[in-house]
Amino acid sequence: MASTTDYSEPDTSDELSNTLRDNWRPLLYAGVLLAATGLIAILAPFLTGISITMLVGVLLVVGGLFHFVGAFKGQGWAGFAWQIALGVIGVVAGAIVLLNPIVGLLTLTLAVIGYLVASGVVEIVMGLRLRGEKNWLWSVLSGVLGIVLGAMLWAGFPSTALWTVGLLFGINLLTTGVSMVAVALGGRSLAETEDSSQFAGAGGV
Repeated sequence: MASTTDYSEPDTSDELSNTLRDNWRPLLYAGVLLAATGLIAILAPFLTGISITMLVGVLLVVGGLFHFVGAFKGQGWAGFAWQIALGVIGVVAGAIVLLNPIVGLLTLTLAVIGYLVASGVVEIVMGLRLRGEKNWLWSVLSGVLGIVLGAMLWAGFPSTALWTVGLLFGINLLTTGVSMVAVALGGRSLAETEDSSQFAGAGGV
């Protein structure tokens, strides 16, 4: 009799549940820490924005230096000039940001505005292409909201630069932290349910 092989994919839901049940505490602590950091960023958006800008400046300088290293380690290859050019751009841009973080904050705010408008347009186009499908209107509404928010930030620019980057960063951290806490609490519930089952089983022996 010919043997058959089961090629069905393993059920990962049980694995995820077990992992969550066994590791809910670290997830809870990380979520609380992220949420607290996000709340601080929301309460002090300007300082948060400046800090992010300084970090971007440092990353630009470091990235520029890496381009220099890569260029001189590979002298003679066709990309040498491009590597040098990118290195100069990175170091100069990073130095400008570090020496005048307000300029960097303004630039980051413009980037956020551009992202909101561009992503809004994409969402509207995608929503219209899916017109007739279930919940297609949500994509269009989300896109319209992004464009409106971008327009509002642009209308108030440059004063909106004082809080936009820091506030959005803080909101992102806060929502991420809250979601992690919610997932961790779900894992704790799974652990408590299993403990109760084991206790009941032991009592019935």
